[in-house]
Amino acid sequence: MAVVHVSDTKTWETDVIGSSTPVFVDFWAEWCGPCRMVGPVVEELSGDYDGTVKFVKVNVDEANELASKYNVFSIPTLMIFNNGQVVAQQVGAASKETYKTMIDKALE
Repeated sequence: MAVVHVSDTKTWETDVIGSSTPVFVDFWAEWCGPCRMVGPVVEELSGDYDGTVKFVKVNVDEANELASKYNVFSIPTLMIFNNGQVVAQQVGAASKETYKTMIDKALE
């Protein structure tokens, strides 16, 4: 499953808040070095969890309103939403294993 790019609140409501499966959200920006390091890891994870977890990227420069709503002050910020609620959060780049642990806990 590909990573979906969300840049507006209407798409956010449909793809994240209204999702019947957990959603892994990567808040990032083009100019952010650590975000560019995390990007390929998120792509890999989307393959690993295909059909179980939805993966969404939100460019904070394009979707400032969403970043503000979820208090994203530092990027990358990665969150897992389940039933429209944040159930896990990681601020700053981390290892693939850290993200897998986050996802696995959210799936329990």
